[in-house]
Amino acid sequence: MATTADFKNGLCLEYNNDLYTIVEFQHVKPGKGPAFVRTKLKSLTSGKVIENTFSAGHKVVTARIERRPHQFLYKDEMGYHLMDASTFEQTFVSEGAIENAQLMKEGQQVDVLYHAEKEEVIGCELPQFVELEVTYTEPGLKGDTATNATKPATLETGAEIQVPLFINEGDKIKIETTSNSYYERVKS
Repeated sequence: MATTADFKNGLCLEYNNDLYTIVEFQHVKPGKGPAFVRTKLKSLTSGKVIENTFSAGHKVVTARIERRPHQFLYKDEMGYHLMDASTFEQTFVSEGAIENAQLMKEGQQVDVLYHAEKEEVIGCELPQFVELEVTYTEPGLKGDTATNATKPATLETGAEIQVPLFINEGDKIKIETTSNSYYERVKS
């Protein structure tokens, strides 16, 4: 059990028969009336973000979530097959439980989230940045670099993102997985 005084970003709660992680919180003490905590909670099972207000001192049930390193093996109709890096045990995760799954390439290291008490898989998190090769994009026009214009590019995993005009086929780029956006070109 924890109270609203223990809230911090990333804390996992059992709330409304679901697991939520605190994305953002703010303690508010109005001039009149009791204090309260305004929160944004993200469901670990569905990915939905909800807003909720707790009165100050409200008790909540916390959940212990473990991150275990896994390696992505392959994808089929069952989902994404992953192998535990320490025990070599294989598990699979459905596509809905992985945010930006299209950025995963075979052999990549990811973190699988486990509910510690129940030993069940909740989801999978990619590293903050991944490096992928551009397999197709339209050629950029020479001298067209003064603006922040972008163009679509297809990556080696089949994902499509917007990249600056100077990116060409064969370039390796770094992608931020949380926003699914171009970060920088990788120098080789």
